[in-house]
Amino acid sequence: MELSFQFSHARFYSSSSLHHSCKREQGVFAGPSSSRPLTSYQALRVSCFPIKQPIQRYSKNYGLRQQTICGSRRHHYPTQSSFYHENELSRTRNGCKFCRGGKFSRDVVVRSELASTGPTGASYPLSEIWLNPKVRGICFYVVTALSAIILFVPMLLEHPFVLTFDRYRRKAHYIVAKTWAFLTVAPFVKIEYQGLENLPPKDTPAVYVSNHQSFLDIYALLTLGRSFKFISKTSVFLYPIIGWAMFLLGVIPLRRMDSRSQLDCLKQCISLIKKGASVFFFPEGTRSKDGKLGPFKKGAFSVAAKTGVPVIPISLIGTGKIMPVGMERRLNPGSVKVIIHPSIVGSKPDELCNEARNIIADELTHQG
Repeated sequence: MELSFQFSHARFYSSSSLHHSCKREQGVFAGPSSSRPLTSYQALRVSCFPIKQPIQRYSKNYGLRQQTICGSRRHHYPTQSSFYHENELSRTRNGCKFCRGGKFSRDVVVRSELASTGPTGASYPLSEIWLNPKVRGICFYVVTALSAIILFVPMLLEHPFVLTFDRYRRKAHYIVAKTWAFLTVAPFVKIEYQGLENLPPKDTPAVYVSNHQSFLDIYALLTLGRSFKFISKTSVFLYPIIGWAMFLLGVIPLRRMDSRSQLDCLKQCISLIKKGASVFFFPEGTRSKDGKLGPFKKGAFSVAAKTGVPVIPISLIGTGKIMPVGMERRLNPGSVKVIIHPSIVGSKPDELCNEARNIIADELTHQG
């Protein structure tokens, strides 16, 4: 798309540098003395300042590579123009009445294919529209709620048949859960998978472990299409629709700081594995607030050692930046990587724990 602007009170200069200032005087866009006006009009009267480094993200680009004009909307747009030295920038700031408290007024630098001036080939497409993280967060939860309400109905209808024919794995329910996770995440976050060949066959029980950075981790893991049983604190089961769906999926409840509940949880995991189901643990026990990998608890590895099933380490990259801990109402732009590592087998929980943590920690360090 090409945009063409008509300015009835503007004087334009053919210059490769951003104009040093735009004064509130008739007929002046301050520029180089050798610059020649393209049209004889009165100048736009706004406040413009040179910016040492252009801000390029979350902006729209309007084509004309040489002609540059200044506007009064309060955003920065990228430009390929050169910029003045920091000393000139400081002098301009100190001597300008439009600066308040040492801050720049954030004026737009509009670059366009001007009407009847400049080559038409200088224009280029607009970038994608950027949404505020709070707006993205609202949209994300709206989609989450609507899709959960719609998909909860078939899950509820099929539940009697699932209990009759597939009580422990509940594959039909997890197909619905995978669909829900995909519909919720796909419009906002791109998920990349690595090491899918390391996943065991769907009917093979295993213990899956992963780092825990964000509320989005569950969504990313559900898209793998494996019917493993998560462990969740009991308060989550009280959430309307979502908590009820977790109950139908057979998610294992856990009361934190309750040793008896922890022991019952491990016994239930061992029982499910012996009956052909898989279980999933976040060995850190909670989400990481700073993105760093915390110490692993040994419960998951005790279950794997006692049952003899493999441990599948998974590294989740990027979820903590998109939805950080304590900022669940925001959804920042970004992508997520789900990296499945080769399985590890052992009979000693300590060795399994250390090996799994080292694998995940090395991947997090490698990914930065």
